[in-house]
Amino acid sequence: MNADATPHVLYRHELEPRWRDLDAFNHVNNSNFLTYLEEARIQWFASLRKPWVTEAFAPLLAAVHINYKRPVPYPSRLAVELFAEKVGTTSVTLGHRITDAATGELHADGHVVMVWIDRASGKPVALPESIREFTEPPSGP
Repeated sequence: MNADATPHVLYRHELEPRWRDLDAFNHVNNSNFLTYLEEARIQWFASLRKPWVTEAFAPLLAAVHINYKRPVPYPSRLAVELFAEKVGTTSVTLGHRITDAATGELHADGHVVMVWIDRASGKPVALPESIREFTEPPSGP
């Protein structure tokens, strides 16, 4: 993806950091960013209304990359935006941004790689159609 291009946002999840998310420096501890990303992914999956996990297959998080840009103060309202960076045969790379929900100020960005596996064998399987269908940007002008 071109660094200047605005990606097609698949899902936007807003949240308010909890008091317990703070660290000794009185801002959100970086470890909580993973939880915020997970919450956004699960909400996005639930919004698909098509199977993304079954008794036969499930997604695994294979890689996480986060660029921390600026601390999140308390209180704050955040927006986590997800977008598809790459759709492969067995995996999808979801880009993410964590911003101030009101101002758009960037707190973190990066991506995660999710691989779908056969639950019995643990081997990669084809990406579910529901994921493939909902990671494609809309066509047309």
